[in-house]
Amino acid sequence: MPRFTRAELESFRGAEVPDLLGPGLRLLFVGINPGLWTAATSTHFAHPVNRFYPALLEAGVIDRRIDPAAGMTEEDRDYLRARGIGITNLVRRATARADELTREELREGATALTGLVEAQHPRVVAVAGITAYRQAFALPRAVVGEQPEPLAGARLWVVPNPSGLNAHHTVATLAEAYAEPARAAGVLG
Repeated sequence: MPRFTRAELESFRGAEVPDLLGPGLRLLFVGINPGLWTAATSTHFAHPVNRFYPALLEAGVIDRRIDPAAGMTEEDRDYLRARGIGITNLVRRATARADELTREELREGATALTGLVEAQHPRVVAVAGITAYRQAFALPRAVVGEQPEPLAGARLWVVPNPSGLNAHHTVATLAEAYAEPARAAGVLG
């Protein structure tokens, strides 16, 4: 695993991480925005304490370990694409913390996400982070779980954010939350 100095990580502030998309997209996970470690490795949910991939493994959404902290391999990316899994973000620019984003950026991100879903046609979209979802879609009373309205024809879930900063959830509770949209998408039996 690489080690980055604070200055090295700061140099990635504002950088973008390409979406992970492929043909046959069934389940699109949506992060809030890339963190600095994610930008440094060009890999979604890459920070060593982020619980995204361990939760997917525990849920059975993936059946092999992915360690993105050093940067995801092309084999890892191909594996996720082959399973029908994609990853994007509401806001493209990297920050140290999601609370650095403006409400306007999140709203613009909701519009961009809607366009991406219209173009890619995933069965299910899972947004990781209730607070960002509420702000982005101007739905202050939204709750975690499947949303009553689809997003551009896709079933829509809000799931807990896997960041290590979200102390309310464990890998086990995240796995439970991620299994539900994965089942709906046909990625998990």
